[in-house]
Amino acid sequence: MSKDGKQDAIKLLTQDHREVEELFEKFEKASRDGTKEKIARQICTELKIHTMIEEELFYPALRGKIEDDDLDEAIVEHDGAKVLINDIEAGEPGDDFYDAKVKVLQEEIEHHVKEEEKQQGNIFSQARKTDVDLEALGEQMAARKAELMQLAETQGLPPAQPAALTQVEA
Repeated sequence: MSKDGKQDAIKLLTQDHREVEELFEKFEKASRDGTKEKIARQICTELKIHTMIEEELFYPALRGKIEDDDLDEAIVEHDGAKVLINDIEAGEPGDDFYDAKVKVLQEEIEHHVKEEEKQQGNIFSQARKTDVDLEALGEQMAARKAELMQLAETQGLPPAQPAALTQVEA
């Protein structure tokens, strides 16, 4: 947080990453189906909101200012996660592959987080070198996140919508 208590965009996203990592750890330790389902649904909600604020605000603000290939890859990675999120939300812990889907989602998110914040030349380090006002962007993102959290609590969020992948009907 900055001295006036506001988070910049990168700190907000990094905080989201840590929160979801903690939820995945809780899921792994959970033994009761009801607990697992509650945690899995929380993971899905957090990730849907996170991907929405990145795709609606963060990535567009960076387009043309950092490696576009990195942004394109991040969006496709989001789409892979969204497919699993929708599948997890449609299921329940007793279903075949439920735990495996949550585990693969965790692995996808860990890979995505590495590319955004940990590996050399990551998206966040590239963003810090641009002229984008990350504090103003962070304020916009925090406001949108609060709006989406309120929607999630009152009406629920719609299924995650892939941005780059074509949906094929089974």
